[in-house]
Amino acid sequence: MSESLIIQKLESIEKMLSEQNMLKKDVLNFTETAIYLEVSHSHLYKLTSNGVIPCYKPNGKKLYFKRSELDTWLLSNRQTTAEELETEAANYLMRKGRIRL
Repeated sequence: MSESLIIQKLESIEKMLSEQNMLKKDVLNFTETAIYLEVSHSHLYKLTSNGVIPCYKPNGKKLYFKRSELDTWLLSNRQTTAEELETEAANYLMRKGRIRL
């Protein structure tokens, strides 16, 4: 095995270990949150400055995020599937007496 391949594999292992450690933490710093959400730092700054995403500033400077709140935020604003819309429409029409089965 070449030296560059070994270094590449070690870096890959190091990255995976770092990601696993991050998933064990309840509170994430700014950089960890950007990685967790898979967004750029500038986009995360925009989300925090607009008050779109829940965050904490204990000393008024550094930003911290609670992972459980991030998960809730990520799962908000669910999009309805086409099948669910069709079912809702059929139920609505049945309630209004327009379709008889």
